[in-house]
Amino acid sequence: MAEHLASIFGTEKDRVNCPFYFKIGACRHGDRCSRLHNRPTISPTLLLSNTYHRPDMITPGVDAQGQPLDPHKIQEHFEDFYEDIFEELSKFGEIENLNVCDNLADHMIGNVYVQFKEEDQAAAALQSLQGRFYSGRPIIADFSPVTDFREATCRQYEENNCNRGGYCNFMHVKLIGRDLRRKLFGRYRGYRVSRSRSRSASPRRRDRDYDRRERDSRDRDRDYRGNGRRNDRDGGRKRHGSPRRSRSPVREGSEERRARIEQWNREREEKQ
Repeated sequence: MAEHLASIFGTEKDRVNCPFYFKIGACRHGDRCSRLHNRPTISPTLLLSNTYHRPDMITPGVDAQGQPLDPHKIQEHFEDFYEDIFEELSKFGEIENLNVCDNLADHMIGNVYVQFKEEDQAAAALQSLQGRFYSGRPIIADFSPVTDFREATCRQYEENNCNRGGYCNFMHVKLIGRDLRRKLFGRYRGYRVSRSRSRSASPRRRDRDYDRRERDSRDRDRDYRGNGRRNDRDGGRKRHGSPRRSRSPVREGSEERRARIEQWNREREEKQ
């Protein structure tokens, strides 16, 4: 009996424990859920609930004043947020994953999941976040049961064909640019070899998959906002007058560059 209960724990067959809370650390029913939400007392993963507020949250592609927003500006806003959170939390230890949800449902919108290498690092970060604010809003942080993001992430969204849209109950993880990812995570030894617990593919395969997902994410954002035109201007950012990393306008806006990347990926697959 005990073995059977252990085998179905956190699955749809488990009539006692909520499978969605176990997989994604959040449930659309909240405290009204008929199943138990077993909140961990310690975990390497923290959940910062509803922390990221995108500038076009009310109406896609439009700001609060009704003015259209450049998709590049929306991405810059997100990457500024991502870098702020990463730099602050990396003070407590090595970050293995930092995922921000692009979902629209109340229990997932703007959720930030940060997974540390060690549990005591997550505990120190959690203690530091108590009573703190970001952009004038209190940070609501707690330990999360999520340790394997393969189970939490919507695979259809990664393949750009999720028919549930922003109200899907699995994570729609918003991607940062390749340069920023290398800048933040590249500081850790063995980054290209074992970047994530949740991915077991080879470094070459992971790089190829990340290129594809980043490309698909840009296409999704463009379609989501009803803007079919590409902006080929430099996407470099400025914040508070401080120097920012430079971006290549060719890589960001050139269809020819994207075609070359796809060709390189095909050639690599053929050689394997």
